[in-house]
Amino acid sequence: METSGGIIQLLQSIRDDVQRRIEAGKCTVDDALELYDDPSFLFSLADKLRKKAAGDEVTYVINRNINFTNRCEGTCRFCAFKKQDGYILSIPEILEKTKEAVDINATEVCIQGGLLPGWDVFDYCEIIESIREEFPQLHIHAFSPMEVFHAARNGNMGVKETLSHLKNAGLGSMPGTAAEILVDRVREEICPDKLTAHEWIEVVRTAHRLGIPTTATIMYGHIETLNERIEHLFIIRDLQKKTGGFTEFVPLPFMQYNNRLGTGRQVSRGHEDLKFHALARVLLYPHIRNIQVSWVKLGKKMAQSALCCGANDLGGTLMEENISRSAGATNGEYMAPNEFESLIREIKRVPQQRTTLYSPVNC
Repeated sequence: METSGGIIQLLQSIRDDVQRRIEAGKCTVDDALELYDDPSFLFSLADKLRKKAAGDEVTYVINRNINFTNRCEGTCRFCAFKKQDGYILSIPEILEKTKEAVDINATEVCIQGGLLPGWDVFDYCEIIESIREEFPQLHIHAFSPMEVFHAARNGNMGVKETLSHLKNAGLGSMPGTAAEILVDRVREEICPDKLTAHEWIEVVRTAHRLGIPTTATIMYGHIETLNERIEHLFIIRDLQKKTGGFTEFVPLPFMQYNNRLGTGRQVSRGHEDLKFHALARVLLYPHIRNIQVSWVKLGKKMAQSALCCGANDLGGTLMEENISRSAGATNGEYMAPNEFESLIREIKRVPQQRTTLYSPVNC
């Protein structure tokens, strides 16, 4: 009969083997499943890898979200933002919001909106060009892969040509939203009219090849399985190994209120969120340096906890956040830089303002 000391030795040997594969960037599905069932080791390992990848700095960006329309021809079951009789911001209204961001020393505007019938790349370029003309110093982080796909389709234009127009207009980088879960079984249930997993990958791969960096996201915690979450992470990891174009990975917990997908659904929070942020750090190491916490979705205290479980970035100040708020987020729409700094120092880490592309901003 094996002694308790022998069992401990065996367990440590297994953990050492897993850790060696992870540090070599060769974590397997079986490794991921074992780690998920061993949260104390998972949290410890994720924090260790965070320190190796990003040190003790916690970064944030001063930015503003501008959701230029909430009208949309999409049919996503998880959306609480779309309104049939909603608004469309004019260019002067977008510029006024941008000026308000500049007035608080923002370095970025993040622009996304619903899918407007008939909009093609030149409509999207008009927004970018107007901002660049008035505020040439700002980084324009705009338009999801779905918006790019929509513009290309409406203009009978290829994705590469569409992205080239956007880049020439002044697009600096793209949010990697509309990813949801990159598994078509799930997409067919939650967003059947959205671009497929393959089409999302193609838009992002093309953007990276054209020198347009993007973020990567996942919307988790609804109908997907743990294996499908892991599959999503490996797709992101493999794409990053080929292109190097992802600046960060952002886990986005599903917000269950005011939408058809969330009706009658109990969503697990807290410990599960921390485990998934930690798993993302481990599975994406060393290929993606930055793991971002959505303080809007998790709340400030849980965001602090995630920073101790593998994450190193708190995202942006935002100024307004309409999409999560529509689905029931109650954690506010704006966090001032001094509040970011206090929150970070409370957990004995070092705050650092950054640009969109993770260069330090020296205040």
